[in-house]
Amino acid sequence: MDSFLIKGGVPLHGEVEISGAKNAVLPIMAATLLTPEPCVIHRVPQLSDVRFMTQILEWLGAKARLDGGALRIEARRIKGHADYDLVRKMRGSICIMGPLLGRLRKAVVSLPGGCVIGARPINLHLKAFAALGAKIRIESGYVEASAKKLVGGPMFLGGRAGSTVLGTANAMMAAVLAEGVTFIESAACEPEVVDLANFLIAMGAKIQGAGSPTITITGVSQLHGAEHEVIPDRIEAATFAIAAGATNGEIVLKGARADHLRAVIDKLNEAGVVVERRGADLVARRNGRLQAVDVTTLPYAGFPTDVQAQMMALMALTPGISIITERIFESRFMHVSELARLGAEIEIEGPSAIVKGGKPLSGAPVMASDLRASAALVVAGLAARGTTQVNRVYHLDRGYEQMDVKLRRLGARIQRIEES
Repeated sequence: MDSFLIKGGVPLHGEVEISGAKNAVLPIMAATLLTPEPCVIHRVPQLSDVRFMTQILEWLGAKARLDGGALRIEARRIKGHADYDLVRKMRGSICIMGPLLGRLRKAVVSLPGGCVIGARPINLHLKAFAALGAKIRIESGYVEASAKKLVGGPMFLGGRAGSTVLGTANAMMAAVLAEGVTFIESAACEPEVVDLANFLIAMGAKIQGAGSPTITITGVSQLHGAEHEVIPDRIEAATFAIAAGATNGEIVLKGARADHLRAVIDKLNEAGVVVERRGADLVARRNGRLQAVDVTTLPYAGFPTDVQAQMMALMALTPGISIITERIFESRFMHVSELARLGAEIEIEGPSAIVKGGKPLSGAPVMASDLRASAALVVAGLAARGTTQVNRVYHLDRGYEQMDVKLRRLGARIQRIEES
């Protein structure tokens, strides 16, 4: 398993191109299953999750070809049964169920894998399919949804931790080919949901209200091929903005969208990291001394859970006490023990982490437990004295495109150690 070797203490300066959003491109790739005609997706990031999704689509019968950042997919003939060994690697693969059910009226998919960051049941996905008239059966690790026909109607997708992003995506993709009108109440409002809706509309779907808690879908008989450019990855942009603050540098975030980052920008400004517009881009830099801030993760447009770990790394460097409360996933503090190996002082009390910041961090070997925890350890390592080795960076490769290469271009002393 590869690792990153980081010699910290170097302020980051320069420009970084923000890649296409991982959490947008995966359901958009799945949506190509809804039509036999070719689709072209632009700004596709080179991620292991994208490779896994490509393999799943090809296993289902689609043809896929990647040319630079453009991915051409043609799903002329497909089957409705997804292979366990592929689906188990990535939670995002569950989003193939909606399009398979919509087009074939049957989908058999194994229960998905992904990062271990707490319970993420798919009951709301299945609730959405049932609301459209599908029969659901779970057996031997597989979920089967089938229906003679899908009929639109009202559904409520609010859960214990708020709306479900992938559940909303799955409901949308199943409903676009259903008869009648579907009303999704308590729909997820994330930009990635809007991006999927825009792609589906380009394919001929009739969708209103994406980005709001109520989405209305009028079913159509068929969809056609389309071209689409994926939105920039707001989590990658936030991670590099935090890295600029942590290292006392200045980074131009090429292509980042401020309207997708309001909560992060507001909290970073409060913490002493200015993120401001410069032409079509954003610039992140330290504005004097860092200030301790409290953070609570919430569904969009609140502070994203996917930035919680990186923000904790920044607060570990900041004099004072900050309280970081996780309201989305109950087990998303696995990075705390590894940050402690670098010298961070953090205590867990229920859903909150109390960070006593300001003590200099020193390099040490650390172990990545999930995607965003990995990013937090990299941020901490960039600011720490000495050398930090972040092990098991395959987690990072799931969601950050060539992170080590991008950081080196910003002046970081980082290298990938490849292990067979």
